[in-house]
Amino acid sequence: FEHASGWNIGDLFFFVDTIKYNTDATNGAGDGHTFYGEFSPRLSFGKLFGSKLEIGPIKDVLLAMTYEFGEDDVESYLIGPGFDLAIPGFDYFSLNFYNRQTDGKRDGDNVWQITPVWSYTIPVGKSDIVIDGFMDWVVDNDDSYHANLHFNPQIKYDLGKALSWGDKQLYVGIEYDYWSDKYGIDDDSFLGDEILGGTDQNTASLLVKAHF
Repeated sequence: FEHASGWNIGDLFFFVDTIKYNTDATNGAGDGHTFYGEFSPRLSFGKLFGSKLEIGPIKDVLLAMTYEFGEDDVESYLIGPGFDLAIPGFDYFSLNFYNRQTDGKRDGDNVWQITPVWSYTIPVGKSDIVIDGFMDWVVDNDDSYHANLHFNPQIKYDLGKALSWGDKQLYVGIEYDYWSDKYGIDDDSFLGDEILGGTDQNTASLLVKAHF
């Protein structure tokens, strides 16, 4: 499930993923199910103050925030400056700089993360192909927490538009998911290599998305 919306003082992105593992129990509850979500509001300074904050390619300056939550010990709070950029051809391109604060005493506190988010549409016949996605790049180490990069683009065909069911209602496509040193666990460490068998993720998935 995911939600994206714009409002009179900013915008909001929110998602929750649920996973059922094929193996035995893998979470703290011991049931083989887990979930993870992010709640990401941004406040627009241009909209708050009623004036344009355009400088070169910068269309707006925002206060970007994210709350990460899920099962087990994963809660984190992110805050920092965000920028909406005017890049020719793109539907949108945002660049957020976050300072990460973990809940409790978990490693990974007070490190910085760079998150670009983008969308690009290519007309194809009676419909469109949309290339969108995000990248989360944590650039710092903190004790056992390792810098990591999560790259997640999607390529989607607007099937609903092609079938005259309505624009931007039904998409089919593929998703690529690359995450180096996943969860901040160094792939070359004893935990990452010997116990977990590697923490670099490299996967592709088929995708069907319905928009309501």
